[in-house]
Amino acid sequence: MSPLVLQAPPRAPRRRAEDRLPPPMPPAPGGWDDDGREPAPWRPRLDNVRLAMLFFLSAETMFFAGLISAFFVLRLSAAVWPPPLQPRLPVLVTGLNTLVLLASSVAMIAALRAVRRGDTRALVERLTAAAALGALFLAVQGYEWARLIHYGLTVTSGAYGATFYTLIGTHAVHVLVALVWLGATLVLAARGRFADGRASGLRACATYWHYVVALWPILYLTVYLL
Repeated sequence: MSPLVLQAPPRAPRRRAEDRLPPPMPPAPGGWDDDGREPAPWRPRLDNVRLAMLFFLSAETMFFAGLISAFFVLRLSAAVWPPPLQPRLPVLVTGLNTLVLLASSVAMIAALRAVRRGDTRALVERLTAAAALGALFLAVQGYEWARLIHYGLTVTSGAYGATFYTLIGTHAVHVLVALVWLGATLVLAARGRFADGRASGLRACATYWHYVVALWPILYLTVYLL
C-alpha cells in the first residue's frame, strides 16, 4: 500500500509592484484636463467697467427721461407753442448738424474694428475723425445759440426758452464731457496703450459716445420738430 502524499495548495501568483498601486483618481470637475494642462482661468462675461457703464447710462436715461417729460408737460399746458414773437429754431441747420454727429459714431465703430485688428495707426485716425466731428457739432450748436440769443431767445424768455436751453444745453455738456474723454483716449491710443488688446477703457469711451449720439436724434425730434 503506497504511502499517502499530502500536496500543498497552489500558491497565488505574486503581484507586481504596479499591480499593488491604487487605481488613478478620476479628474474632478473643473480640474486638470486630460492632457495635463491647467484650464484657462474663468472670466466673467460682464467685467467691472461694462457693469459700471451700464449703471451710469441707466441713471443718465432716467435723468433725460425726466427732462423730456417736464418738457412735454410745459408744452401741453401752453396755449400756443412756440409762443408768438419768439424766434424759431434752426431746423435745417440742426438737421445737417445731426448728420455730423451720427458720422462721428460711424468713425467710432471703425475705431473699434481697428483695435480688434491691432491696427494702431487706423485706430488713431478713426478716433481723430470722431473727435473732429464731435467738436464740429458743438461749434455749430454754439453758433446757433449765439444767433438765437441775439434774436431774443434766452433762458428768461419763458417756458419756451427755458426748456430749450435746459434740454439742449444739458446734452451739449454731455457731448463736451464725451469729447474730453475721447481726447484722453486718443492720446493713450497714440502711445500704443491699446496695442496689446486690453481695450476696456476704449470700449467704455465708445459706449458713452454712442449713447450721447443716439440721444441727440430723440432731442432733435422732440424739441425742433414736434
